[in-house]
Amino acid sequence: MKLDQNFYCGKKVEYIAKGLLGKVLHTTIEGIRTSAYIVETEAYSVKEKGCHAYNYKRTNRTGVMFQKGGIAYVYVCYGIHHLFNVVTNIEGEPEAVLIRAVAPIVGTNVMEKRRGVKGVSLTSGPGKLSSALGIHHSHNGISLSGNIIWIEEGMEIEDRNIVSTTRIGIDYAEEDALLPWRFYIRDNKYISKR
Repeated sequence: MKLDQNFYCGKKVEYIAKGLLGKVLHTTIEGIRTSAYIVETEAYSVKEKGCHAYNYKRTNRTGVMFQKGGIAYVYVCYGIHHLFNVVTNIEGEPEAVLIRAVAPIVGTNVMEKRRGVKGVSLTSGPGKLSSALGIHHSHNGISLSGNIIWIEEGMEIEDRNIVSTTRIGIDYAEEDALLPWRFYIRDNKYISKR
């Protein structure tokens, strides 16, 4: 069952990021279905410097973040990596959760073909998982209640099995880089490396 839009519209992005662990991310790209458990996330709030829309900065890139939660925010990093985020909160409050790593369930052979690799490195990072699942910048702004990219209920992850730590690669965020807003499932082999 797909997550209800109310799930995405909560006002605490860090709770949503934590709550996405164990959920199942699905894609149907060019008629090919893939799915994977979400095992690592990062939260980004308009009130902290790690967020692209920090202090309500609206640009061509961040405009989609100002929409009501429950849509995809896909941007290109370093000109090559397409990073998939889930927009959260109410309209006008630009926040999002970066999906950092997933564990494949369905279509692993398709993911391997798309990426040209096998094993743990297949989806152990945000650019890797987007490539494996067929997520591209062209999917920016699409609804997560449709049939291209969506998230369903999955495994229940107990709090004792969730690690909370600082986010990766945001030293520019100064003191906000120390927020413990990266969440992952303890001992999962697909977790991204620093």
